Order: sequence, then C-alpha cells, then structure tokens
Amino acid sequence: MSDVGSVSPLQTVMVQCGEHNLLVSAQLDLFGTRHLIKAADLTLGTAGCQPTRVFPENQTVLFDYGLHECGSRLQMTEDFLVYTTHLTHVPNYPGSVIVRTNVAVVPIECRYSRKGNVSSDPIRPTWIPFSSTRSGEGHLSFSLRLMNGDWLTERTSTVYSLGDLIHIEASVSLANHVPLKLYIDRCVATLSPDKDSTPRYSIIDYNGCLLDSKAEDSFSTFVSPRDGREPDKLRFDLDAFRFYGDERSLMFITCHLRVAAVDQGDSRNKACTFQKLQNM
Repeated sequence: MSDVGSVSPLQTVMVQCGEHNLLVSAQLDLFGTRHLIKAADLTLGTAGCQPTRVFPENQTVLFDYGLHECGSRLQMTEDFLVYTTHLTHVPNYPGSVIVRTNVAVVPIECRYSRKGNVSSDPIRPTWIPFSSTRSGEGHLSFSLRLMNGDWLTERTSTVYSLGDLIHIEASVSLANHVPLKLYIDRCVATLSPDKDSTPRYSIIDYNGCLLDSKAEDSFSTFVSPRDGREPDKLRFDLDAFRFYGDERSLMFITCHLRVAAVDQGDSRNKACTFQKLQNM
C-alpha cells in the first residue's frame, strides 16, 4: 500500500463572469490525478448543459452559456445581483466494476454590484465555494404606485369603493444597467403590514399568475399588451375587495418584484391573466 500525501489546492477549473454570459473551462484531469475524465460526464447547472467545445490538444472542455441558462439561479441582495450554478462530474463507466474518479460538484457564483463599479478578473476556484465579481454599472430601485386610469399620473387618493378598479404599476429604475425585464412573482393582501399575517389573500402567485383574475366576479387583469418599449414597467388592474367578516377598511398589498433578461420568458418569468371566456 502506498502512502498518500497532502495535495496542493487544485486549479483545474477556471470561471469568467461576463456581462451576459458565463465561461467555465475545466481540465479533463479534473482531480489532478492524471486519470482523465470523459467530457460527456461533465455538465453545468441543474439543466445538465453539455460542454460547448472540447479541446483534445490541451485536454480541456469549455462551457459558454448565458447567465440565465442551464438552470442558474438569480438572487438579489441590497448590494448585488448574484447568479449561482454548479459544475457537476458524474462518472459513467457502463459494465465496469471499478472507477477511478469520484462524483464532484463545483459551486459557481457570479456577483454583480448594484450600486457601483467593481473590476473583474477570471478566478481560479478551489474545491470550496467561490465567487467572482464583475462590473454592474448602475443601481436598481423597485417601486409600486397607485395610478389613475390613464396610467400617466400617480393617484393621490388611496381610498377605493367596491366595484372600483385599482390601477397598480410596478417599475424598476435600471440606471444604465444592462437591459432587464420586470416581473411580479407574487402579491398578497393583508390587514396589517406583516405579509404573513392572517387573514391574507394571494393576488398574484406562482411566478406571475394573477390568481384574482380566476374569481368569477373579478375583472382583475394584467394590462395587455405589455409595452415592449418599457420592459422596466408592469401594470395590472385589481378589482377592489374587502375581507369577509372584517370591518377594517385599511388594507396592505405586498409584492415581490424581480428582474430577468429581456429575452428570458419561461415558466418562472411571466405575467398571466386567466381568460374566463376562453377558459384559458
């Protein structure tokens, strides 16, 4: 039996966070043991994206995908936009009794400043969580406003009667940021500022479905068509209501707003209204 000594930190994975895309380069000698893995056994993200290029001459593979592709996750903090994904190695040796490489997951994180400019360089990750930062020029500022029916001016009164339509405009100030599109993940109405208090009523949920539009007596709807020239705004009409059995007239509406790439429309990025006549 041979003795196994300590191994210096590996530098077999390189990551570069771009403005719109993510570049991940991995050596086929992933573990630094001289046992080469198969390129097909490496995937990126929860979607399992395959390498975009293989370089036999230097035994490396390259993943070149958009920041929103391959099942990456976007989170927003007070100071950063954070994209997270991972590089996964799952060895596949059909018919073999032994293997010489292990399953490995390399976490990848890209941070983009929301409030200033930070220089960026490619990083050399180790086998612990790592991150890379890059310039994110500008500042994101989200807002919700009650509007008049012309959608041009803000409503000065917050008093509504049953039967009124409440015109709500969500917006984000991109401030020279890369183009992004605004979405409303969810909105909830409560009788106190605490969004988790009871009673509560889900107005929007499931990443952008206007649930109140399904109610038989509701005229709530997203304003359509959405103006492609204003991806930073999203508007919807809410049919005024009150909570059954409660005489309090003051109501709070809390919404979770999010931005995504302008061309990324999928099940997580949508603004859906139920059409009663077409039952769709």
